[in-house]
Amino acid sequence: MKKIIFIAFILLGFQITGIAQKTNLQNAVVVGLFDRKDERFQMEILLSELLLENKIKAKVSLNFLKEGADVTALASDSVQQLIAKSGFDTYVLMAVRGYDKKFKPATQKLPLGEELSLGHLFPIYREEISNVTFEFKFYKGNEMIGYRMVKIPASSKESMLKKFRLKMEKEIKKNW
Repeated sequence: MKKIIFIAFILLGFQITGIAQKTNLQNAVVVGLFDRKDERFQMEILLSELLLENKIKAKVSLNFLKEGADVTALASDSVQQLIAKSGFDTYVLMAVRGYDKKFKPATQKLPLGEELSLGHLFPIYREEISNVTFEFKFYKGNEMIGYRMVKIPASSKESMLKKFRLKMEKEIKKNW
């Protein structure tokens, strides 16, 4: 009985740590999961620029969606075929996890369509916060293959965006 519990514990440990391993990203469609369209556009462009600077082929999701379309359309077969024809097979979903706290990594691996349909309520910056935690989920096909969280200090929106750029450059080189 002890051996079974020990083996189950080991396997569970491999499953959780497997989410945080280096992703070896070759290409990515960057998807910002933000309520405000201006923030979504701003953050998708910023992350795709960082990926391109690190020699990772990247495009923002807005290039594959019709104007005004919801991000859930990315899970449709026709849009996924268009994305595959463009040479992309990986999605990077970016969202704000929360503010001023230490967050545990997500352990639930939802399919791409379900993750895109979840509501994300947090803006990228709020007054009177000291830091913002962003989460990044990596999908190949319909399956989650990786997960990262990055905490960014925030005294103002502009300084947070500058620190986001600096911290993400290091994060991409080290873990993506």
